[in-house]
Formats: sequence, C-alpha cells, structure tokens
Amino acid sequence: MPPRYRYEEIADDLRQRIDAGEFPPGSRLPSRRELTVQYEVTEPVIDRAMQILRVLGVTETLAGVGVFVRDDAPSGS
Repeated sequence: MPPRYRYEEIADDLRQRIDAGEFPPGSRLPSRRELTVQYEVTEPVIDRAMQILRVLGVTETLAGVGVFVRDDAPSGS
C-alpha cells in the first residue's frame, strides 16, 4: 500500500467525524487556523483536505463565511 499524504489523512478524519455526527449537516467546520493547530500542519495542507471534501460533495464553501457540511452530503460508509 503506497504512503498516504497528510492532507488525505486529514480529509478522511474529517469525513469520519462528519459521518459520526460530530459535524451534522448544515454545521460549520472549524476555521482553517483552528484546523492547522489541531492537525499540526500548514494552511496549504488544510486547503487540500478541504478541496477533497468539496469535490466529494461533503462540504460547501461560502466565501468569507466558512466551510459547511452539505445537507445532502453522501455518507462515507
């Protein structure tokens, strides 16, 4: 199994937390700054993780407001 990038691990962790109900549909995810501290990574790493979640249809970004869990987000299970 090839090594995984840190941003992939973070995206997976956030996805699991969303699926577990920690971040229910419509809720706002922590800010980029909060996530960099929590995961001990740089902002570009968080940006890539957020991009994965957005492409998968799990989140949507409202410019200047934040990243939110979509009401119709597909389940990761």
